[in-house]
Amino acid sequence: MDAAEFRKRGKEMVDYVADYLEKIEKRQVFPDVEPGYLRPLIADCAPQDPESFEDVFKDIEKIIMPGVTHWHSPYFFAYFPAASSFPALLADMLCGGIGCVGFSWAASPACTELETVMLDWLGKMINLPEEFLAGKDGQGGGVIQGSASEATLFALLAARTKTIRRVQSEKPELTEAEIMGRLVAYASDQAHSSVERAALIGAVKIKSVPSDDTFSVCGSALQKVLDEDKAAGLIPFFFCATLGTTPCCSFDKLLELGPICNKENIWMHIDAAYAGSAFICPEFRHLLNGVEFADSFNFNPHKWLLVNFDCSAMWVKKRADLIGAFKLEPLYLQHHHQESGNFHWQIPLGRRFRSLKLWFVLRMYGVKGLQEHIRKHIRLSHQFECLVLQDERFEVCAEVVLGLVCFRLKGSNELNEALLKSINDAKKIHLVPCHLREKFVLRFAICSRTVESTHIKFAWQHISQLATDLLKTWEQNHHQQ
Repeated sequence: MDAAEFRKRGKEMVDYVADYLEKIEKRQVFPDVEPGYLRPLIADCAPQDPESFEDVFKDIEKIIMPGVTHWHSPYFFAYFPAASSFPALLADMLCGGIGCVGFSWAASPACTELETVMLDWLGKMINLPEEFLAGKDGQGGGVIQGSASEATLFALLAARTKTIRRVQSEKPELTEAEIMGRLVAYASDQAHSSVERAALIGAVKIKSVPSDDTFSVCGSALQKVLDEDKAAGLIPFFFCATLGTTPCCSFDKLLELGPICNKENIWMHIDAAYAGSAFICPEFRHLLNGVEFADSFNFNPHKWLLVNFDCSAMWVKKRADLIGAFKLEPLYLQHHHQESGNFHWQIPLGRRFRSLKLWFVLRMYGVKGLQEHIRKHIRLSHQFECLVLQDERFEVCAEVVLGLVCFRLKGSNELNEALLKSINDAKKIHLVPCHLREKFVLRFAICSRTVESTHIKFAWQHISQLATDLLKTWEQNHHQQ
């Protein structure tokens, strides 16, 4: 393919993607395929001779689309928003076209510097304390990670190194292996599984801190666990607070937890992967109060801020903690400006020019446009909540704060499992469940950029009718038994 054909085919692909997104609600949100569907549809090995673009293009609808779950459908209410917008798509095209591998300032100065500036822009939008911003000569700063899981792992590894060095300076008789064996990380029992996975990769113990009746961790619960572990000779070193838990979007009590972590010399990382985008709205910024006590903070613009995956924003208060833990400088990476940039702040060495997506979206939507997007989703979540509460057969199981409604039929877990199965088997909308304590709960997340009130009403009518049909069957079976 030469440049001339690329121009032609590129325009065709843009038209295809635009048509796909404009007409996405006409597609079934969840596919009718079984595992292994794709292999029989394609050859056993790569072709020896080149194929035409037309041959490849026609197979998109034939082979790929039948197996796609349409995350951007207005009938997709599962997991979390997967942000998408036309400005971000255009920026991704430019990113791919430039094709730089930004592993140092010299590898691509614009890639390094735009990322630093965009993380400052974003930090100012959510009113992060000045210590987290790079500015011209600040000690903190931000970096774009691939996911919140990477950010949590990186923070934990930095905290581990910092703690080992501190304990060795205080107790030089202890070996690194002895210290490692006593390190303990902590997170809420509602925290994302990626926190436990980070501890597994980091080869340290992790303990769950019990959450309260609102599914939040409070200071007294953390202090109790810390006191028990210190008495047993363990070394607490890391706590991951969650703002917007995956099951029900609950918020740990930062103003109680932060001072404890600071007093106990524990690195506090804040995972706000989903909820963090809402902090650009002044009415929700109070949910971030206490971030001033944190050592690191992360949220995902690729979830709710119209920036296509992957773009996970992470800030640190003292970038020296990261550089000190991970800085390696072989000759092939050395250059005259190697202290510039943030290439010691991530697990992979190379990275794409991801800040272009932020730059395009922040400029073309503006803060006000992004705020309206967040507020619209939250209004729609309260619309769905009201519909649920008007039906006495159902209950809402957690406070609806930011765009997520946790609800269920009043009754057994088995009944709600059957309801979810009937919803997803019908494939008109798509939901996923969670457990809140011992209850099996359905999660209804407002996801699509194009979702409107009519889609919410349709979803509820569909759920309500399926519930009616299910309850009739359930009662008949119960009487027969």
